[in-house]
Amino acid sequence: MSRVGKKPILIPENVEVKIEGQKVIIKGPKGELSREIRPEIKAEIKGNQIFVLPQKETKQTKAFWGLTRTLLANMIKGVTEGYEKKLEIEGLGFKALVEGEDLKLLVGFTHPVKIKVPQDIKFSVEKNVITVSGIDKEKVGLLAATIRKVKPPEPYKGKGIRYQGEIVRRKVGKKAATAM
Repeated sequence: MSRVGKKPILIPENVEVKIEGQKVIIKGPKGELSREIRPEIKAEIKGNQIFVLPQKETKQTKAFWGLTRTLLANMIKGVTEGYEKKLEIEGLGFKALVEGEDLKLLVGFTHPVKIKVPQDIKFSVEKNVITVSGIDKEKVGLLAATIRKVKPPEPYKGKGIRYQGEIVRRKVGKKAATAM
């Protein structure tokens, strides 16, 4: 039995949920999300709650059961509150600009790096902080990881793009290592 999968998901008043076979459609004040769930899992609406139940017994049913429940709960949170990831740019001369709907990163390469924005994701840049926001947790996290991957923080000086609040372990340089 999946401990996570057994918990019901509460549906807020301003959210509308439809289940059509294996497709779940959730509409809320911030937008609409839909997801196809696995054939081993079944979702049902009873009152103002969604119950996720196993339909077929396979080796991965327990894992898919908990995963499906979490994905549906994330969709409901996304259409009501939304998701946001903040990234910090650290380094002399490193900066980010929003050009039209694209993000332009100047992070020490010979050319600027441009990142295209998916339809339902928004960028904002203030000084050295990039904010990625949207209703789909998966897309927001993936885009934030893509931005970080352009120039991850290096361990000697700490230059690069990092998540806000991320701690980068610093290494001791050559001079300090030979002094010992």
